[in-house]
Amino acid sequence: MYFEDYDNNSAHEKGGDDVFSKPIRAGKRTYFFDVKATKGNDYYLTITESKRRVERDGSYAYDKHKIFLYKEDFDKFTDGLEEVIRFIRERCTTAEASRNSENIKIENKYDEGYEKSFSDVDFDEL
Repeated sequence: MYFEDYDNNSAHEKGGDDVFSKPIRAGKRTYFFDVKATKGNDYYLTITESKRRVERDGSYAYDKHKIFLYKEDFDKFTDGLEEVIRFIRERCTTAEASRNSENIKIENKYDEGYEKSFSDVDFDEL
């Protein structure tokens, strides 16, 4: 994780005090799951996606997107997220199996054509 991914200025965003933070590095992105407390000591979650990019001058800049999730929405959010993830995994598994099957057919087709279209060349004779 890049230190610059964590924006210290957002620690007290909307009056929230940091209670717990879990950064997750995922390729070019970093996700932050931050538990914050309101002035009334009520907790909420912020999910931040941070993506580092290189500017033309070589310096780094960060694109950030943030979601605020309040505890009264946790169950509905979790249910929806699990359903969408399950849908994607089922579709990707099916689509991936189909693609792999098609790729095997294509590779076999090219392998057959490859063998027939070229002759053996003995480079010592050249």
